[in-house]
Amino acid sequence: MMKHFKSIVYVALSALVLTGCEKEQKVAFQTAKVERGNIQNSITATGTIEPVTSVTVGTQVSGIVSHLYVDYNSVVKKGQIIAELDRTNLTSELNTAKANLSSAQSTLNYEQANFDRYQALFDKGLVSADEYESARLSFLKAKESVTTARETVQRAQTNLGYATITSPIDGVVLSKSVEEGQTVAASFNTPELFTIAQDLTDMRVIADIDEADIGGVLEGQRVSFTVDAFPEDRFEGHVTQVRQQATTTSNVVTYEVVISAPNADLKLKPGLTANVTIYTLEKNDVLVVPTKALRFVPNEALLQKGQSIEDVKAPLKVWTQDGNVFKAHAVETGTSNGISTEILNGVAEGTEVLIDFQIESSGGEEMGGQQATNPFMPRPRNNRQNANQRPAGR
Repeated sequence: MMKHFKSIVYVALSALVLTGCEKEQKVAFQTAKVERGNIQNSITATGTIEPVTSVTVGTQVSGIVSHLYVDYNSVVKKGQIIAELDRTNLTSELNTAKANLSSAQSTLNYEQANFDRYQALFDKGLVSADEYESARLSFLKAKESVTTARETVQRAQTNLGYATITSPIDGVVLSKSVEEGQTVAASFNTPELFTIAQDLTDMRVIADIDEADIGGVLEGQRVSFTVDAFPEDRFEGHVTQVRQQATTTSNVVTYEVVISAPNADLKLKPGLTANVTIYTLEKNDVLVVPTKALRFVPNEALLQKGQSIEDVKAPLKVWTQDGNVFKAHAVETGTSNGISTEILNGVAEGTEVLIDFQIESSGGEEMGGQQATNPFMPRPRNNRQNANQRPAGR
């Protein structure tokens, strides 16, 4: 970025007035050095801080919470028991299933013996084929009943195991949704018991970027953000993902952008609002000039006696003043953020280029500057100006 502007000496200029006297005007030119700096462009947004990995722990069976072994902020390990449900009904279901399995096995033993007997008689021609097939069918049904009963026992054992709730990951308990003695029902939806974050030292920001800005956001771009909890601290990260799914709220279309947020000191907490700045353009240590230097054009109407203009034909140029000569230099530009523009070639580092001017009359009136539509139009005619005096123009 340009560090400072330097004002050069005032150039005296005379204007004819109606009385024939000359009213002295001064034209002050501002210059800026071509120097090395950084060009940046950024967009701002808001987002929410959340853990990179978090797991909601629930239960697949219904029952009464008999024991809780963790609370908010508890550090847990994978496989650690964090809660238990009452086992009475689940144990009863398992015992019933085992009894049914035993009954089915007894029936199978009888049908198998009966089938073996009928098969021996059938081989000797002592029973009809219909009687043989009936015995065989009863045997197969008994065999399938044992298989079904065995699966029921397995399911009951699994459900009993679900009464012991363990942590699926190493992490920290962020939330707890139940208390001891509370009944949870897992009929249609899995009840949420805990939310466990895997690693609070590695967070992320989910930022909502407006559709007008999303085109400039790419993975890997540098990001800085602040949170209201620590207004004096600035946190750094980078874009890790630009999600394609759009969200429309009140006719405003936004896209989610995922930003890394290292959190070694654990200052960042889940749910904090982040004020995000994404640097969509960064070029460091390049030759830059203020962009308005490329819009500056001297005007012959403002030249003092003896001064001249040396122009060049080029789409982009900057101007310098060497004594009484205003000289144009064709330049090739690179990146621009609207305020500063990179200069690839055409002028050397340290060159002072003209960027603006100011006209001041002897009466203290000031006007001019490149903010005007025509930057070098002189001040408007007053009542004492000669009606035949031609206004200066480009």
